[in-house]
Amino acid sequence: MGNSPASALDPSSRPLLPDGLVAVVKRDCPTCELVVGVLEQLADTGPLTVFTQDDPSFPESLSPTDDSDLGFSWHHDIETVPTLILASDGREEDRTVGWSRPHWEKLTGVESLGPDLPEFRPGCGSLSVDPSLSSELAVRFGGSVLRSRRVELARLEDPFEAAFDRGWTDGLPVVPPTEARVLAMLDGTTRAADEIVAEIPPDLHPATVEQVAVNAVMAGAKPEYFPVVLAAVEAACTQAFNMHGLLATTYFSGPVLVVNGPIADRLAMNSGGNALGQGNRANLTIGRALQLVVRNLGGGRPGEVDMAMLGSPGKLSFCFAEREHDSPFSSLAVERGFGPYADTVTVFAGSGPTAIIDQISRTPESLVRSFAACLRSTGHPKLAMDFDAMLVVSPEHGRILAGAGWDKDRLRTELETLLTIPGAELVRGVDGIEEGLPEAFANTPVQKFRPGGLQIVHAGGEAGLFSAILDGWVGGNIGSEPVTVEIKP
Repeated sequence: MGNSPASALDPSSRPLLPDGLVAVVKRDCPTCELVVGVLEQLADTGPLTVFTQDDPSFPESLSPTDDSDLGFSWHHDIETVPTLILASDGREEDRTVGWSRPHWEKLTGVESLGPDLPEFRPGCGSLSVDPSLSSELAVRFGGSVLRSRRVELARLEDPFEAAFDRGWTDGLPVVPPTEARVLAMLDGTTRAADEIVAEIPPDLHPATVEQVAVNAVMAGAKPEYFPVVLAAVEAACTQAFNMHGLLATTYFSGPVLVVNGPIADRLAMNSGGNALGQGNRANLTIGRALQLVVRNLGGGRPGEVDMAMLGSPGKLSFCFAEREHDSPFSSLAVERGFGPYADTVTVFAGSGPTAIIDQISRTPESLVRSFAACLRSTGHPKLAMDFDAMLVVSPEHGRILAGAGWDKDRLRTELETLLTIPGAELVRGVDGIEEGLPEAFANTPVQKFRPGGLQIVHAGGEAGLFSAILDGWVGGNIGSEPVTVEIKP
């Protein structure tokens, strides 16, 4: 999509072409088979050189030149076969692809080509642009275009063990970031490889797109996931999100990524059953890529800057898509000011899920009280206005709300009312618990969450009258604000 060395190759640096007509074909292409007679006809009118990609003997009547290493095709940007090129003084003057009698006759100046053939037939994809080969060809023929430091391993050194030994992993094996794999990852974005994405905390390392790509490869991400990874890195490295503070705290939290928009379906992200768990490559590798960027580029390693006392499994990877197609309310992205079809990622400082079990309520009035009772325990039942939270409403609970016409605004209003707590219940010493608010709050109603401190999303499988709370970190200026960034190609 813009970073391939072939696409940026200076035409003046290409190997010279044989003068006359040059054809590129492969046997495994019906259109190439179709035009063999036309090529024989052209060979009788002047110089013709045929390069063949897959069978050195095809077509035998024309003494073809073997291009099975695809060097000629790569250097001359052959995307479709057959391609017919007119060359003079070693340089290309014109070309046509596929079979079109009018185009071939115009290019060659020869009339009545292939009179028994149909006037037009599309060609086939060139092997030099085959996705399974293109990155290897770029490495082989394009020269070194990556700027990252190379690490040479000994012949008998295991690359997986080498990554552990050098401290590049999160405790699980990583995919070796070969040049071909990194180039393939860069093809997942239109952004320049040397563009600075963000300064990565805590070391404030200015990370390039290429350096993020290296870590995305190590995480096991596919190139099509890469724009989401880049957006997540941008969001997590804002002052508002405060990644440095999140690392330095002894609390449990880490970055939780919520993806909204059509891109979630295109990437087959999980917003349904087990959305917060294992089993989906996009969910897990996108979240893991962000964590590896922070570790390997920013220096955010456990026991060093990362001072979590217990941590949580989410600090390895925590990413899911919101279930939008049957949600009872507007998406997180829409609530945060984006359009309903915008592709976004929201970064929230959260920890693992806490269960909300309510298998009996069949009215929203009862269900919302269950939600509020469980939300009150976020952080501690006697602490308020400090810890944020994300409420993940399941489809079965969502249908109870939708059936009564409750939207997100109604749900939030009811929760705010139920979570306005008399200060006398929260002050220190009440119920024999020394933890709590200062005595000054004894006569004041207190909101459990600060304004904007409770996020509400919809996710989960079809069956199960369970929802979840993702406990958050301290919110606001002294902690972290959720940040939403639009995903760009």
